[in-house]
Amino acid sequence: MDLTDLERRIRALEDIEAIKQLKYRYADACDRGYDADTLADLFTEDAIWDGGVFGRYDGQEAIRNYFRGVSSDIVFAMHYMMNPIIEVDGDQARGAWYLFQTCTFAEGNTPILGAAKYAERYQRVHGTWKFRHLQLISIFWTPYEEGWVKCPFIQDG
Repeated sequence: MDLTDLERRIRALEDIEAIKQLKYRYADACDRGYDADTLADLFTEDAIWDGGVFGRYDGQEAIRNYFRGVSSDIVFAMHYMMNPIIEVDGDQARGAWYLFQTCTFAEGNTPILGAAKYAERYQRVHGTWKFRHLQLISIFWTPYEEGWVKCPFIQDG
């Protein structure tokens, strides 16, 4: 192995770790009451947040405005991001993740269990990785008391 190959491999590992940190910051901002400004700053100016049943928002400002209202619908959330698969190609990358989420929907103060997948594209902007396209593919969102077998009331995956 030559020095150039080693540098390339180290850079790929550093990029993957930076993308994981981006995702963790996303989860943290969601779990702190859907901090709209922090969340929007994680996206490129022309990014897309496509939440399927939760709507699609094009552009950083549309994403910011969407997240400003989420905490009135989801009053508590804990995002568990798992099993990342990340492929880096220069200043662009693709990723896939699993999500398991506990949350409380404001309507009826309903405890919810959720499962979904993320399909994502990332872009390095001025040396920092950001989301360019985030797609949430819901598997189920169901009341805790009923579980996903009895009541998978939001399902599009």
